[in-house]
Amino acid sequence: MVTKLEIKGIDNTFSDQAYSYVSLDIRPNAPINLWIYNTFNKKGNKNLGEAPRLLDSSLIDVSRLQLQKFLKTKGFLNATVTNEVEIVNKKAKIIFNAKQGEEFVIRNIEFAIKDPQISNLYLSNRDKFTKLKPGHRLDEDSISYERDQIYGVMKKNGYYDFVRQYVRAKIDTNLNSNRADIELEILNPGDSTHQKYKLDNTYIRIQPTNAILTGLKPDTLRIDSQYKFFDYSRFFKPQKISNYIFLKNGSLYNLEDVELTTQRLFDLNVFKSVTVDFAKKKDEPNTLIGLVDMIPLKRKSNRLDGEYNFNSSISGVNAGLTYQNKNMFGGAEIFEVKLRGGFQFDKNIKGSISERLLSSDYQIGASLNFPRLITPFRTSFVGRSGIPRTRIGVNYQIYNLKESYLRRVLGTNLTYDWTETKYKIHSFTPLNIQYVQGRISKELQDYLEGQGNSFFLSTLRSQLVSSMIYNYTYNLTRLNTLSNFTFFNGILEVGGNAAALASNLFDRSNPDKTNRTILGVPYYQFVRVETDARFYKSLGGDQQLIARLNPGMGYYYGNVAALPFDKQFFAGGSSGIRAWQARTLGPGNYNRASLPDSAARLKLRNLDQLGDVKLEGNLEYRFKILDDFFGSKLKGATFVDFGNTWRIKEDPQFPGSQFQLKKLWDQVAIGTGVGLRFDVSFFVFRLDAGIKVKDPQFNGKNQWITRYYFNDNLKKQFKANYAETNKPDVYSITQIQFGIGMPF
Repeated sequence: MVTKLEIKGIDNTFSDQAYSYVSLDIRPNAPINLWIYNTFNKKGNKNLGEAPRLLDSSLIDVSRLQLQKFLKTKGFLNATVTNEVEIVNKKAKIIFNAKQGEEFVIRNIEFAIKDPQISNLYLSNRDKFTKLKPGHRLDEDSISYERDQIYGVMKKNGYYDFVRQYVRAKIDTNLNSNRADIELEILNPGDSTHQKYKLDNTYIRIQPTNAILTGLKPDTLRIDSQYKFFDYSRFFKPQKISNYIFLKNGSLYNLEDVELTTQRLFDLNVFKSVTVDFAKKKDEPNTLIGLVDMIPLKRKSNRLDGEYNFNSSISGVNAGLTYQNKNMFGGAEIFEVKLRGGFQFDKNIKGSISERLLSSDYQIGASLNFPRLITPFRTSFVGRSGIPRTRIGVNYQIYNLKESYLRRVLGTNLTYDWTETKYKIHSFTPLNIQYVQGRISKELQDYLEGQGNSFFLSTLRSQLVSSMIYNYTYNLTRLNTLSNFTFFNGILEVGGNAAALASNLFDRSNPDKTNRTILGVPYYQFVRVETDARFYKSLGGDQQLIARLNPGMGYYYGNVAALPFDKQFFAGGSSGIRAWQARTLGPGNYNRASLPDSAARLKLRNLDQLGDVKLEGNLEYRFKILDDFFGSKLKGATFVDFGNTWRIKEDPQFPGSQFQLKKLWDQVAIGTGVGLRFDVSFFVFRLDAGIKVKDPQFNGKNQWITRYYFNDNLKKQFKANYAETNKPDVYSITQIQFGIGMPF
């Protein structure tokens, strides 16, 4: 069995690429893949893991020749590769020894282009993209890149018939040195010159979803004299679709416009197939007729999703059902209704499931998404970089914390989304209103009043929250790539100022600047900022390193001395500090043992561990484990998470919760862990095991949970003490997080 493989004598610049030229069947197995194969493949079933890679001399020789050929394509024309094999106890080590020889560099570049228009066009654009320059290493990849760029320039400037085969490179290395001359040739089509083409009218066909046209008659309509629609589905309004067709009568053929038309029609999210083609017009030379053919998705669809998380104390499940109508008014408008329900259970409470129920959360929401900006004033069409959208939504939520708190929320919002460039996305919500009806149980209210806790009395009561939100995102389209890039998302929300103005105008009975109301409930004035900055680094293959920093801060002023409940920050959860369940970390050094009794801890669970300030950070290494694991790609991750939440002002009811820079290290939580990602192409199942390392609710060296890892007696004593001081809470060193999609 092959257990080791070494490639010697190749520059580090090419080492990773060179490894891919060695036959897969003689590369060493990944240990976990081999273990899975040996453990789970029984009775002739050989589908799991990887079979042992066995020594094969013919594949070694093929790989040697491939490595030698690869080096020659990189400019080492005299390269040679030899191989040797070392065998000990039926384990083989393969060694490839390369002698690269002298590196050939480019001496001169000459051009043989018969068509003067082609020559002028190419040479005027060449400096923008070329990698072929005198003194540079002779590299066949650079020559192929030059050919592709020439093809792109021609296809974007009217040359419809141009193909890559017209571009040829002649290389002369017979100079008795390590230098080479290149003659770049662009051929003519036979005896004629290359012809530019202009566009005539465009014909658009929308087929039915099943693509069967037999016996159907289309709706037909001509738009703007240049687009003629044939709608066999009878679902669409052609005037709305024509905005995303960039083939203009009288303009030169441009491959960029073809690709843009295809992409924007797909971006509408109502078509499963889009094809753009051309036919040469009879009797008019160098003229093209556009042909756009589309097959819609099913107009109506349903989707079910959910997640489950658990630890030694609390488990929770969330499930959602989404209904979509993908063409509500014939202009690719998407109408969506979402139903979602969630429950949390305390496993330490004895009795039936209903008796162990901790909280329930029911939500229903409806939204209407228009693929254009709908404003009271005229706006220029901004669809070349992306589909602009107008979203109108309403939602209703009922959250019940058993025997403590009932919350009903009715909300509405209006949002505009537009794309500045391929990588820059803007979102502006001028209208975001939530009317909250909060009911506190008499026992909880009596307790809070007895403690003089005005914070919870104000945040949990009925309230009106109105705000405007601006959101900027950079590099969202690169998140599914393995390249090197930076991602950024920033959100700024300002709330309550319009409500304050209305209250000043219509409610003069209360001259005080605080405790004013609208519709009988208080309103909030606040500013909230949150950013998410990530740095993605490719380590070759499917390996990736991600560093993330996610800070946020809210500041309240004016009418009410607190942030709205929904605008406060929490830490933990499947996309944050994964060693903690959501809403069970912080704020600061706060420990729930400071609450007077177990009844108070039970009533305030999921309510008291919130903050005005948040800082979360993550460092995650991702890698591939298996290409085929029950039909999915199996990937792994190791990670370190850190952070916490804090309050701006000290509250004696929650000692240690205030943010203080000098105490930052003492107040930061740290967790680590490992994860599995099951990639089934259209979504990813994720399972993460987070392990607590440093817990800021304790003091001094007791914060380091690592001291309990390998000492069972110490761990049992620690958990027993915690169960006594923090009853009914129990302590879990490990937190399992299950979700759909990547954490970030």
